[in-house]
Amino acid sequence: MQAIQVEINYDFICPWCWIGERNLASALTDAGADTVVSIRYVPFELNPAMPAEGMDRRAYRSQKFGSWARSQSMDAQVTAAGLAAGARFHYDKVLRTPNTRLAHRLMQFAQQRNEPRATAALYQAIYAAYFCEGRDIGSLDTLVALAAQQAFDADAVRAYLLSTAGNQEIDAARKRADSLGVQAVPTIRIDGDVISGAQPPAVFIHALRSAGQRKAA
Repeated sequence: MQAIQVEINYDFICPWCWIGERNLASALTDAGADTVVSIRYVPFELNPAMPAEGMDRRAYRSQKFGSWARSQSMDAQVTAAGLAAGARFHYDKVLRTPNTRLAHRLMQFAQQRNEPRATAALYQAIYAAYFCEGRDIGSLDTLVALAAQQAFDADAVRAYLLSTAGNQEIDAARKRADSLGVQAVPTIRIDGDVISGAQPPAVFIHALRSAGQRKAA
């Protein structure tokens, strides 16, 4: 059977993107070994105007949501939802809100190598580095280290990220997302079916099985 095409519109700054992807991964396990998918990670920058060095998270979130107390309340909701999905959040360690363009470019690099398992592992590692460990995923050195841990060539990664490679693809992906009506992330397309938000595994299982039936027919 042909692989089911899955597109994940995401941003590494979005905790619900990580939760949604974890729920999708759970659904893939439950859907059975005969469910073959091809996953494409599609960048969708939520804060394209963020300074390259990022911002102090408390100052940024207080301004964005009106108060630090409201931000902390939202963080608590995310943390609880993350536990159920197998995504652990330690917001006490997260001191800066990064610019995610460099991390998106790293994913472009990884996907060009056609190593789906390593790419999926890198995707997870970037989220975990930020939300679990409080590392700066806007930092070149941090991203090179994360890529090297997933067996990508560190020198090649550094050279890629020091160039302008990947920028056109990221801009093109955003234009395509806009044309398809994607307005928020996570938005996950499974064989053309659009699933918005961090839906529970059952929603993804239904979409995967429906897609599998269409492929089989």
